Amino acid sequence: HFFTPVPAMKLLEVVKGPNTSAETFDTLLSWGKSIGKHTVSCKDTPGFIVNRLLVPDMFEAIRMLERGDASMEDIDAAMMYGAGRPMGPFKLADMVGLDTCKSIVDGWHKRFPDNPLFKPTETLDKLVKDGKLGMKTGEGFYNYKK
Repeated sequence: HFFTPVPAMKLLEVVKGPNTSAETFDTLLSWGKSIGKHTVSCKDTPGFIVNRLLVPDMFEAIRMLERGDASMEDIDAAMMYGAGRPMGPFKLADMVGLDTCKSIVDGWHKRFPDNPLFKPTETLDKLVKDGKLGMKTGEGFYNYKK
């Protein structure tokens, strides 16, 4: 699993499915390293490693906003300056694409309806319905049409 933009992102998640041979898996790990990627391995689980951690984090940020716990700007700033992230969860969601974020969680929620980490949010559903998909449309959580 490559990350975008592929030339800039150093990570490659190599996923071992139930039918992946050890030889194929080792070949993929070696190939990833040969093209300059830092490879990590995981089993075939929803979201692999990064997205399994990152997407629920983004959705909890949206739930915090919906509850009025903090503003979107303060949540983003807290994660940047308190957790050392290059951007906060709202800016990241806008960069990924809100339709993509929604699609991921909708799929996980369908497969695992009892997992609260995979619960869709009204705020994101409305933004996507309104065509506000993030940076690619010029507006999402933030407005980029300046």
